[in-house]
Amino acid sequence: MGRALDPAGAKNAAVPCRVEVYTDGSADDKGRGGWAALLRYGRAEKLISGAESGTTNNRMELTAAVAALRALKRPCEVHLYTDSQYLKKAFTEGWLERWQKNGWRTAARTPVKNRDLWEALLAETRRHRVFWHWQKGHAGHRENEIVDREANRRRRALKDP
Repeated sequence: MGRALDPAGAKNAAVPCRVEVYTDGSADDKGRGGWAALLRYGRAEKLISGAESGTTNNRMELTAAVAALRALKRPCEVHLYTDSQYLKKAFTEGWLERWQKNGWRTAARTPVKNRDLWEALLAETRRHRVFWHWQKGHAGHRENEIVDREANRRRRALKDP
């Protein structure tokens, strides 16, 4: 996953660090997936990415967010930008709270998909103060284009299953 980003301001507990994170995931119909996250602290940027076989686009979207939050060495205020409504709305519209109250079942009483990643994200959001932002994909946003290209590059580098 790469080395953790160490915001200089985070060394002083009285001055919380503020980090911007841009994430994206990609998967094809063969189950090859890639993810990427761009972390920005001030003028410093760090791109992290990875790939997995036997996965889905949603898993890659979640993996990008988990990896980005884990890459931060200290608790920070994080503004996380995603083109995934699934990821954003789970936090901003109370889906996660309802799933947990329902024993990790959806309103239709089916098991929540990707529970392992949701639980990892919940653990990271307890460590950081995360603000969730939706950003339209493929709309010319510099940071979204960077993570989209990297996630796709990592996915394409995987061999066919």
